[in-house]
Amino acid sequence: MTVTSPALHTAAGTATPRQRFVQCASPGGLHRVAYTEWGDPANPRVLVCVHGLTRSGRDFDRLAASFSDRYRVICPDVVGRGLSSWLNVPNYYAVPHYVADMVTLIARLDVEKVDWFGTSMGGLIGLGLAGLPGSPIGKLLLNDVGPHLEPAAVKRIGDYLGKPMQFETLQQGIDYAALLAQSFGPLTPEEWREINTPLLQERDGAWYFRYDPRIGQPFAAITDEVAAAGEAALWGALKAIQGPVLVVRGEKSDLLSRETVEKMIAEGNKVSSVEIPGVGHAPAFLSAEQIGIARRFFIGPGADAS
Repeated sequence: MTVTSPALHTAAGTATPRQRFVQCASPGGLHRVAYTEWGDPANPRVLVCVHGLTRSGRDFDRLAASFSDRYRVICPDVVGRGLSSWLNVPNYYAVPHYVADMVTLIARLDVEKVDWFGTSMGGLIGLGLAGLPGSPIGKLLLNDVGPHLEPAAVKRIGDYLGKPMQFETLQQGIDYAALLAQSFGPLTPEEWREINTPLLQERDGAWYFRYDPRIGQPFAAITDEVAAAGEAALWGALKAIQGPVLVVRGEKSDLLSRETVEKMIAEGNKVSSVEIPGVGHAPAFLSAEQIGIARRFFIGPGADAS
């Protein structure tokens, strides 16, 4: 299903995204995953961009517009977020299920290989998929995330995750989302409005976040033993990846430590890193300078942001 909507036109460039959906399956039934598609739909060179825990694929509008000259760019709303369905069984809001959805999405794209840009949760999904035998992922950019997550940051996220919020106006919702994401960097009011508006929807005269608040249930239920097993699996996945991996860290990140980045470089095969000054978790990749980091990694030296 393809929909082209004026609401999806952006000021980031002349490229216009297409709103699409793919049907996926879980033990709890069928659900739809929404995604925006940029660039030539026949281009076999595909970049998949996957967002953070409570965000949406529209976080990548500027980056996708920039890359659409070289790539077909796919920006999904992970199930339970954005325009995607909510799951009938909230226990399936976890990385293994998200990986399965992305396998279905890539099959829909009818390509053998993709490159992957993953922010926070989107990076964990990419890491899990890239470490599987026969993985379709070539180059992998991990935006401020790695196998080890600092416990204080995980607690900070858990303190607000899943709490029902209601706003009288769209601007109130935009401002609250900006407060939660202030470590993204010193963004302008226009930039906050650009990336936060898609997170909100109006119902009966009030504004609400689009994500399913039940995504917080499996997050809150994680025990120390489960967390340790998950971290071990992610380190194993990193070691299995043969393609290039770029770890981007925000200088002030409380989720991804420098020590973890150093360990990733030491234990991975082709892992390099970049640290972005003045930002925390996670760099927003709205500026030409940050987009240029991604273009040089995926496209090559001299590939400045367009």
